[in-house]
Amino acid sequence: MLDVRRMQVLRAVVTSGSVSAAARNLGYTPSAISQQMAVLEREAGIALLERTGRGVRPTDAGRLLTEYAAAIGRQVAEAETALAGLREGRTGRIAVRYFATAGAPLLAPALAELRREQPGVQVELKLSDPHDPLPEVREGTADLALVVRARERAAVEGIRLVHLLDDGYDAVLPKGHRLAGKRVLDLADLADEPWIASDRPGPCLEPVLKACGAAGFTPDFVVDSEDHATAQGFIAAGLGIGVIPRLGIGSRHPGVLVRKIRNPEPVRSIWAAVRESAPATPALSGLIDSLRACAAQRR
Repeated sequence: MLDVRRMQVLRAVVTSGSVSAAARNLGYTPSAISQQMAVLEREAGIALLERTGRGVRPTDAGRLLTEYAAAIGRQVAEAETALAGLREGRTGRIAVRYFATAGAPLLAPALAELRREQPGVQVELKLSDPHDPLPEVREGTADLALVVRARERAAVEGIRLVHLLDDGYDAVLPKGHRLAGKRVLDLADLADEPWIASDRPGPCLEPVLKACGAAGFTPDFVVDSEDHATAQGFIAAGLGIGVIPRLGIGSRHPGVLVRKIRNPEPVRSIWAAVRESAPATPALSGLIDSLRACAAQRR
């Protein structure tokens, strides 16, 4: 097999025109350069240089290897530049998984900040609903995922969870509802109401069911929409009431009213999940910092 370092020495000999000139340029003795060329010729199985007076010139084989040595030198230089870009955060790629209600209020401004600070970083975005993105993070196919997990179950093997935000839930009522005059509702006030479900069973619905249990009732879901905007439409039509996370209310339907809840207030915890063994690259660290800053503005 050809030795790449000896090919670079050959390139130095050919470009300088003599063994002694190459030795001076590389900081070696002429004898060491001659030995390197002899070994390279044995590896190649063909003569690479021929003498011309006090100098040397490449054979066809020597000229061929010199061209490849030049190409390899350029590729090594490009690799060093690319690595420097990754180390300094000027380049890179991040695969991100997110759930719908975190996209616009958290992820979008965080990515805008990352683009301003590190414009060379490429981001691959994929909506994870309804699937759990943590296996992708653990396997390394995703670098970061936004997830909802209860604080008491936040520990996940192989995953580092960075807390971003505790997102409370509000009651959403149709205009003209009998409770519309109250600025704050006890959760028990909604016990006898028909409910519109805006989340599928899972980590976003669990805080609501847990809070309702603490208030002494089980909600009567009459419509299952699995979508916050659609749920508001059903509520505006008078088909029931809803309890929706604040990040999920977004653009409020003109036919609904929003009221705070207490005793107790349902809350979901939102986290950024990364692989424990993942290197702390400037791009990934920068995105996490941006997410935390955006989340702080929502508190």
